[in-house]
Amino acid sequence: MNSHLPASLTLSFTGFSRRGGGTDHHSDGWGIAFFESDCATPGKGIRHFVDKSSAATSPIAQMLKSFPIKSHNVVAHVRKATVGQVALENCHPFVRELWGRNWVFAHNGDLKNYAPRLHGSFHPVGNTDSELAFCWLMQELAKSHAGVPSVVELTRTLRELVPVIARHGTFNFLLSNGQALWAHATTKLHYVMRGHPFRLVHLKDEDLCVNLADLNGPEDRLVIVVTEPLTTDEDWVTMAPGELLVFVDGGLSDDGATAQAQAA
Repeated sequence: MNSHLPASLTLSFTGFSRRGGGTDHHSDGWGIAFFESDCATPGKGIRHFVDKSSAATSPIAQMLKSFPIKSHNVVAHVRKATVGQVALENCHPFVRELWGRNWVFAHNGDLKNYAPRLHGSFHPVGNTDSELAFCWLMQELAKSHAGVPSVVELTRTLRELVPVIARHGTFNFLLSNGQALWAHATTKLHYVMRGHPFRLVHLKDEDLCVNLADLNGPEDRLVIVVTEPLTTDEDWVTMAPGELLVFVDGGLSDDGATAQAQAA
């Protein structure tokens, strides 16, 4: 989620967590990271929860369904283990520090014959292809910029780096530094933009219907990005293969709307 005003992901997480072993087979761990909105510097502090239990049965996930943490940027993940055993250190999203900010990354897919050279400060803790790709991205971003870059500059660099990884397989991912949310699709990613006037929505994975107007005000706007749509009655947009979008302030940025990452 990327939001203009601090927002809760309670509704979407209720449906999404069911896919972690309930309505889907992604039961090999889960995680979520919230960029705190009430820190001294908004976007720097995070709350990070991971669990190797399935999201559908995890007590931590159950707690978060009723604990509305407010945030501008949230990244969540339910895991189907393909590379790396079922273990806490292999649960997404992964977190690293760069330029004095927390970066959060979650990946859906498999990377074949992917063995990049890591020579900087970023090394995996677990043994997934996902965390390896994240470490390489962080390493190359750090090498590409002497100082703290803008979101536009970061997007340009990511457009050069991402295809180097994507040619090894399926690289659907979400990345955030608390200022923006980047989304890249190889096969499946969808997004929906919500704003005033808000409407009634029905979750796909839970027998639940909610009027979003009861939860949001006229100034609220946000975007939800997910592998498969979470609701049955909203206008979800399918991202194109190779497309890299960036969402800022609850909407699609001009840069994200006009360019696509091309295969290297």
